[in-house]
Amino acid sequence: MLLLDRSDVIRVLDMKDCIQAVEKAFLELAQGTAFMPLRNHITTPYGLALYMPAFLQEMGALVCKVVTSYPDNPAKHGMPTILGKVLLQDPRTGDVVCIMDGEYLTAVRTGAASGVATEYLARRDKGQVAGIFGAGVQAKAQLWAVATVRELSLAYVYDVVARAAADFAAEMQSKLGIKVSTASSPDQVLEAADIICTATTSRTPIFDGSRVRAGAHLNCVGSHTPDARELDSAIIKRSRVIADSYEACLREAGDIIIPLQKGEIDRSHLAAELGEVISGRKQSRTGSKEITLFKSNGLAIQDAAAAKLVYDRAVAAGIGREITL
Repeated sequence: MLLLDRSDVIRVLDMKDCIQAVEKAFLELAQGTAFMPLRNHITTPYGLALYMPAFLQEMGALVCKVVTSYPDNPAKHGMPTILGKVLLQDPRTGDVVCIMDGEYLTAVRTGAASGVATEYLARRDKGQVAGIFGAGVQAKAQLWAVATVRELSLAYVYDVVARAAADFAAEMQSKLGIKVSTASSPDQVLEAADIICTATTSRTPIFDGSRVRAGAHLNCVGSHTPDARELDSAIIKRSRVIADSYEACLREAGDIIIPLQKGEIDRSHLAAELGEVISGRKQSRTGSKEITLFKSNGLAIQDAAAAKLVYDRAVAAGIGREITL
């Protein structure tokens, strides 16, 4: 069995190739060759444990990711709040052939899904402006992914912690080679942004959806519980909403569930799953003035595709540590 730590995963996983792998995973989901139960969870006295299995038949990827969210970890144990490990199995034998760190992989694969959505749903004008809400690890992956599939002239970042936004701007400007500026308010982002990514921990709407520009595309990844939402009903109602998964959106996404419960939208407002758009079964953008919105809950198929990519590259490069159990 191969063990891959964080540095190993970082060494072999890049955004461009991860976007391609995740696109194939969504296509498998649409074609019926992906098998993915919804994530199971266990609540302990100390935190939440999530178990995310998936099998991609055509890609030969059989994976289970274990993710925990333990709020007291930083103060009590000097460990991150969120921890993750990915187990990759040989689909022919069922044997676990690799265990890898899942923190960096999760960030990149989540960004990659937004990259796929941006490729299929956002306008194709050159020199567009990106607007990022949040300044954490996932927000960085979102901007990285968008900049991979679209030529950006500028990016704005807004965070309630001004220092975090400033650090984000400096790091991502250096990484991507595009100008990244901090915004003093959500409205400053909305006035300029053609492509918007929300990657915050907020449980309530973070901006006024009526102020989003016509023709914008949104990738929304921050909220994934039924009682929390980053987006208000105004932007949901104005948008052509594309789901990563109908089932996940209807069971986990407060951004969708809350306006449904209030009668502000109905089930038909979910226009398509991303895989249906990729396969051509459903239409993506219907015009240059339409607002498109990708609601991402994070699916195990993304982990499976990214983990298989990491494993194959690690084996080819001869990195990681082999152990026998």
